[in-house]
Amino acid sequence: MSPQSDAPSPSPSPSPSQELLHDLLACFDAYARIRGRGNSLLQASRTTPQQEQRAFDYLEQAVTRLRNALE
Repeated sequence: MSPQSDAPSPSPSPSPSQELLHDLLACFDAYARIRGRGNSLLQASRTTPQQEQRAFDYLEQAVTRLRNALE
């Protein structure tokens, strides 16, 4: 057996649609966190309606990018 066969093969780079999907999931996670903090009991951790809207807009844009890539 050659030492080369024991080496792990490099992982393939993600496709553009996989990258867009990861971006969408990240935007969704951010929106969910911001949305959850909007109702927080602690005043310092609350978010403003503008922050929530901005996170939603990013999420909507990520959905649109993924849809366009899959068409």
